[in-house]
Amino acid sequence: MPPCSYTPQLVLASASPRRLDLLAQIGLTPDEVCAADIDEAPLKSETPRRCALRLAGAKAALVAESRPESFVLAADTVVAAGRRILPKAETPDEVRACLDLLSGRSHRVYTAVVLRGPDGRRAERLVETRVTFKRLGEEERAAYLASGEGLGKAGGYGIQGRAGGFVLNLQGSYPAVVGLPLYETLCLLRGLGYPAA
Repeated sequence: MPPCSYTPQLVLASASPRRLDLLAQIGLTPDEVCAADIDEAPLKSETPRRCALRLAGAKAALVAESRPESFVLAADTVVAAGRRILPKAETPDEVRACLDLLSGRSHRVYTAVVLRGPDGRRAERLVETRVTFKRLGEEERAAYLASGEGLGKAGGYGIQGRAGGFVLNLQGSYPAVVGLPLYETLCLLRGLGYPAA
């Protein structure tokens, strides 16, 4: 009899429904979803790029501690205006402040992806996307605030929702702005030996 083949489980270290949807888009369903509870505050003088990589790495490491025999996939998205890291907006006032800052200008979205393999190997990718918003009128800002869509999202907006209508130009990866760059994620999984089609 041929030996039984065993594929280690894939664990998504994120509670984001958007990341689950994006994985499903490329035919992947994690065996488990396990949100990593870490402090996501940027460090003093930390660049947006370094912040995204550090947070994604910390999430992957935390979940991998309790699931060492699995592939653990983690991601983090940071929205930045220049070197200024915008918050994950938790209140309408924070959403409003983000919209005020992003209106009529370009900003960058950094999404880091980190994969820990069951053999202890670790791989990472960082994707940078430039997004330009149109100048937002007062009625548009008020309507977006009333929708509640910006709450809990980096930079106070979700491009997959109403804020998609604010985007004049996007250079880079749309899925990365939503929360997970698909091409890079597949490359990481295949590179560490996960059977992703």
